[in-house]
Amino acid sequence: MFDFSSDLMSINDTTIILRLVLSLLLGGVIGFERGRAGRPAGLRTHILVCLGSTLAIMTNQYVFQEYGVSDPTRMAAQVISGIGFLGAGTIIVTGRHQVKGLTTAAGLWATACMGLAIGIGFYKAAIVACILIAFATVVLHRLDNFMLSKSKVLDVYIEIGNSASITAILDTMKSFMVTIDSIEMVKPTYGTNAAAAAILTLRLKQKRIRLDILARICSIDGIEFAEEI
Repeated sequence: MFDFSSDLMSINDTTIILRLVLSLLLGGVIGFERGRAGRPAGLRTHILVCLGSTLAIMTNQYVFQEYGVSDPTRMAAQVISGIGFLGAGTIIVTGRHQVKGLTTAAGLWATACMGLAIGIGFYKAAIVACILIAFATVVLHRLDNFMLSKSKVLDVYIEIGNSASITAILDTMKSFMVTIDSIEMVKPTYGTNAAAAAILTLRLKQKRIRLDILARICSIDGIEFAEEI
């Protein structure tokens, strides 16, 4: 039989159910957005992370409450450090040296911390944190893309054909009123006819549409493939 109580700070039947249900709901809010964005760590992963961290800190509090021993913060520290292994699994470096998955990894870490707050009864902070995490991943993502579209710095991955001269290609790029800040030679990823590939950091001298610059780069003789990274 369940023995419900109005004491929401100690471990009892009421807080066990409340905290686990709340962690499911708040973890699901964050995971839903990540899943909709097509990320590998989506709804179920974020819910499980939040539930697991909530259960961990509740267990620690239960041991301390019932037996009067154990450090009530020890398990929380282990959760925060341990979640790094899960977050690292969502970060990948592509063949073109692109780093992807940082936002998802940070979201998992923040979700684990949110679960710890729920598990210890810090309800207000957990709810506010859920709202702010959702704001950062949804609204600020659009702001980030807007700021990127206005940037004068453009990173471009290009693949160069066998018959092309990279010097001639770079000279042609300079005629587009861009400055080449850096060049990194990498292994071709897509084109079977590509003899070489490079990652270029371009600095635009004029405010131009980034797609227009990419279209002009693609039109250069010898460029087999080009994309912004």
